[in-house]
Amino acid sequence: MLHENFCQFAIGQLIHHRLFDYRGVIFDVDATFQGSEDWYQRVAKSRPPKNRPWYHVLVDGSQQVTYVAEKNLELDHLLTPIDHPLTAQLFTEFHNGSYLITMN
Repeated sequence: MLHENFCQFAIGQLIHHRLFDYRGVIFDVDATFQGSEDWYQRVAKSRPPKNRPWYHVLVDGSQQVTYVAEKNLELDHLLTPIDHPLTAQLFTEFHNGSYLITMN
């Protein structure tokens, strides 16, 4: 049996946001929602579950960083690098369709 908070995606993996149609790369994972209730009420309009994984994502083609519920993500099938200024700080390289994390 899978643990209730099994994460579907991993750090360095490319994703596509189902609702807002953007690509990105995951750079951090929370097993459950870790934001404030105020933020959830203002921003999470689709009311995704708080007891499932949420992901910190660098958005392709911008400087934006988002916090996204697993429910709204799917794999990105382009498998090409994203354009974001923080990728070089957070990852060492892009290989076979995903980013490798920088180990400190």
